[in-house]
This record gives sequence, C-alpha cells and structure tokens, in this order.
Amino acid sequence: MSLDVLLAVVAAIAALWVALLVVFWLARPKGVPTRALVATIPDLVRLLRSLVTDPAVPLDVRIVLVGLIAWIVSPIDLIPEFIPGLGPIDDIVVAVAALRFVRRRVGLPELRARWRGSPEGFAIVARLLGGEVGPGAGPGTGPE
Repeated sequence: MSLDVLLAVVAAIAALWVALLVVFWLARPKGVPTRALVATIPDLVRLLRSLVTDPAVPLDVRIVLVGLIAWIVSPIDLIPEFIPGLGPIDDIVVAVAALRFVRRRVGLPELRARWRGSPEGFAIVARLLGGEVGPGAGPGTGPE
C-alpha cells in the first residue's frame, strides 16, 4: 500500500469522525449533555463497521452505509462546507436519512445487539434515529 493511499484512508476516517461529531451536535436530542453525545461517536463508528462487514446484514443496508461514508468523506457537497452553520447540513440530512433507513430495515433490537457502548449511548442514538429504547422496548417498538 502506498503512502498516498494510507494518508487518504486516514484522512477519510478523520473526516468521518468530524462529520459524525457535527451530525450529533446539530441533530442532538435536547437535554442531553454534549459530553454524552461525543462519547457515543466511537461506538457508532464500531456499529457502522459491524453492519457493513457482516454478510448477514441485507445488501441494501450495507450499500447505503458505504454510500453514507463516501458521501461524508467526499469533498463534493451540495452546500460547501466552508459556509458556517450551513455547510454540514447536507451531510446531516443524508446521515440521518441513511441511519433511519438502517433502523427501519434492520430494527432497533438488532442494532442494540451490535452496540458495544453504554445503554445510555444507545438510547441517545435510538432517539436520534426516531426510535425509543426503554423498559419494555422490543421488536417493533418505536415509530416506523
């Protein structure tokens, strides 16, 4: 592997990390401390990796997640990133739409089974994705 490819991969991972931070900041559930939101980012990245690399996950879900990662790390955007406040909006819209598709297609119980973080972190992600996790939450619970 050449140095250019390695640097491109590292830059793509860093860009994904920053984009996820921005997504969580702007679409964060109200009343949740910023520190708790930021703490979920590594767990969310692990969840996405788990979904993309598992052949048991439906192909359309894996394609959507690879497309999401490509969209976030791509330098081409509908709204240029350098515009303060507006730049990340297209990335946020695409990320939330893709992750909500994944939630509908795979289900919260399957996402929860793959989650390696804290229950509180998953509750934050589930709220962001339009699902509810709480006592009695199980298959088919939460808005579709």
